[in-house]
Amino acid sequence: MNASSVLTRIYCDADLGAGRTIDLGPGPAHKLRAVLRAKPGDDILAFNGRDGEWRTRLHDISKTKILAECREQARPQHDEPGPWLVFAPLKKDRMDHLVEKAVEMGAERLIPVITQRTENRRVKLERLAQQIIDAAEQCERLTLPALDAPVELKNLPAMWPHKRVLLVAAERRHASSLPHVLTGEHHALGLLVGPEGGFDPNELDWLLDLPISKPVNLGPRILRAESAAIAALSVMQALNGDWIAHNENI
Repeated sequence: MNASSVLTRIYCDADLGAGRTIDLGPGPAHKLRAVLRAKPGDDILAFNGRDGEWRTRLHDISKTKILAECREQARPQHDEPGPWLVFAPLKKDRMDHLVEKAVEMGAERLIPVITQRTENRRVKLERLAQQIIDAAEQCERLTLPALDAPVELKNLPAMWPHKRVLLVAAERRHASSLPHVLTGEHHALGLLVGPEGGFDPNELDWLLDLPISKPVNLGPRILRAESAAIAALSVMQALNGDWIAHNENI
């Protein structure tokens, strides 16, 4: 069995390398001590998004910190490119669910965007950052998606790379299906999902006139915002080859 499938994974900020003794920090210390009941001598996998994944051995466990020794690299660092997700903030539990699943689906960057009909305009970035860490630890990613501060929709084009296509979920407009639009499109993609009440019609007209955007249809049913994002990311990743297993040819 792969070591990653049996050892607890922990994200930390410390630099990782052979022979280094690192402080995992107060958050991981609490999780390992109080939740997972870890003890000195236990091995875990640690990653920081820069130095790959390392098998480390715990020692000096206290209430506020845990020291661990890096023993061997389990996986080298590599890039994890993926689609960018632009989403109107949702109510607490639904947004937590959306962020968690976006991380699991391989989103590379998360951008909250304030639209005319956005209900939740107070985004707790610290909370979302922890959701990202928890999801990355669980799904065995080596990187954390970037998380932007909320941006007004009108300001999105100014920060958007012109070579990255922005797919706009336009459920009540005439648009080609997502698989059809994705034919010939690869890698540098973004997805924009509107608020719970949908985009304002004038707002959507403006969006679809932008040179960076393409409208997409997500099927015969009207999906809730978080369902639309998760479903679309799944299709995008599957068609871009992200779902091909590393051991598929074994």
